[in-house]
Amino acid sequence: MKLTHSMRAASILLLVPIATGAFAQAGKPSAAVVKTGNGMGAITAVDAKDGTVTIKHGPIPSIGWPAMTMTFKAAPPSLLKGLRSGQRVAFTARAKGMAAEVTAISPH
Repeated sequence: MKLTHSMRAASILLLVPIATGAFAQAGKPSAAVVKTGNGMGAITAVDAKDGTVTIKHGPIPSIGWPAMTMTFKAAPPSLLKGLRSGQRVAFTARAKGMAAEVTAISPH
């Protein structure tokens, strides 16, 4: 009987470092996942100074976005050359956390 209690105690002591490591990992933030998707929409504003474009777009399922109007950073800003408000466009967006950027855009 005494041996059984000793074995249980040893088992518990062996599991403590494993559990402690698991709890330590649980508190660490994970790296933001980068998602990309293609969309269609209409430009509502272009701000060349800030390097942004605002697009009223349809749903982009691959990123999990419903239809909405949002402002994107242009990557690179030269993508904005020749774009104007009211223009219909096809674009590729990249989302990382709450940040969104357009990586390709063309009139459609």
